Amino acid sequence: MARKGEQFAGLTVAIVTPFKDGKVDEAALRKSVDWHVEQGTNGLCPVGTTGESPTLNHEEHNRVIAIVCEHAAGRIKVMAGTGSNSTQEAIETTRFAKSCGADGAMMVAPYYNKPTGEGFYQHYRAVAEAVDIPIILYNIPGRTAKNMEPEVVARIAEIPNVVAIKEATGSMDQASQTLAMTNLTVLSGDDSLTLPLLSMGGSGIVSVVGNIVPGDMLQLLKAWKAGNVAEAQKWHFKLFALCRDMLGIATNPIPVKIAMKMLGRDTGELRLPLTPLSESEEARLRKTLVAYGLLS
Repeated sequence: MARKGEQFAGLTVAIVTPFKDGKVDEAALRKSVDWHVEQGTNGLCPVGTTGESPTLNHEEHNRVIAIVCEHAAGRIKVMAGTGSNSTQEAIETTRFAKSCGADGAMMVAPYYNKPTGEGFYQHYRAVAEAVDIPIILYNIPGRTAKNMEPEVVARIAEIPNVVAIKEATGSMDQASQTLAMTNLTVLSGDDSLTLPLLSMGGSGIVSVVGNIVPGDMLQLLKAWKAGNVAEAQKWHFKLFALCRDMLGIATNPIPVKIAMKMLGRDTGELRLPLTPLSESEEARLRKTLVAYGLLS
């Protein structure tokens, strides 16, 4: 079965929002876009979870989307984070992303207010009818406090411009149900589960670890697409410890920003309520980066 949304297959990196002295570091953001173009990354997702969207004010949120779209200039796809627990706010942000030239809008399931299945459906339908742009669902119940069940996702998938889903439930059973019940392009929301999801019919990853080693994740995807299972497994196991540290040492995006700082690619600055790693956590992360071959 052909899946809608295949233009978003491959590696999309949920990029960090660089800060300097408490403000968005616009120069560093542009540099990040250039770096991903050079690395061959297929797409960028600004202002997602990894981009610290919860602590960006509305002006900053829109500014980050505008900079990434403007600087991408068609060289790389942009899947802008436009979700909200307010439907009207989601409509406004999605309209703005479209006006900037975003290729798609990734919309997290409304968080905190815990809608019913009907509420989820009406939320996405309202945005889809208001803004003619490809919409990528983002289901991450560990953060939103409410899972979008496969039956709900299947109903939302009938909306024409809903084309893909970032599947971050951590449940392979749910991912399997979503693949079976819809024709959405299914993207992994967990780096370490990319290969298992590909084996069931998934099409790619919205990645955190891609901020550090996009080329290696691309190699995994390339090997799988070529039918070279052993090569894909090799990359899976090479990436595994690094992927787990990005989520296991502390809340995302704390570890990835500190890792980028260690690698000379970010200030490592975070916004409260996120705080830096402890000395022992930082030592553990450094050890993983050394073992991977990124640091000596």
